[in-house]
Amino acid sequence: MKNNKILWFLLLCTFLCSAQQKVTWEDLGAVNYSEKYFSAYDSYFLYPHFEKSVKTLEGKRITISGYFLNIAPDEKIYILSKSPMASCFFCGMAGPETAIELHFTLKPKFATDELVTISGILKLNADDVEHFNYILTDCKGAIVQ
Repeated sequence: MKNNKILWFLLLCTFLCSAQQKVTWEDLGAVNYSEKYFSAYDSYFLYPHFEKSVKTLEGKRITISGYFLNIAPDEKIYILSKSPMASCFFCGMAGPETAIELHFTLKPKFATDELVTISGILKLNADDVEHFNYILTDCKGAIVQ
């Protein structure tokens, strides 16, 4: 009976460990862009065309490390960036594939430019220009040591 409990515990641990997939910024770089007109804004925006390797990640819990950007905490606007704030996507030093919009269940206690590892459910976004191409929901994180 005791061995049965140990076996079930090990199986559960194996399942939980495999339920997350470690992703790199290079993985998320498998995207191409074209300009697309959005009439609601009377403007052209970069429209992402995600490659198959990225599409297979949608809806899965992934883990990725990067720099935490505390953009507007009162509005719950947080970003994970491949680069620190001074050279992030907003400063024109990188493309949209180098930043992820973060939605936490609990308010994070990270500082801007802190190197963190975040896990969450990946959502790919091509059509809502008010949000990032990559969105992580149900986020949890830890400081990288």
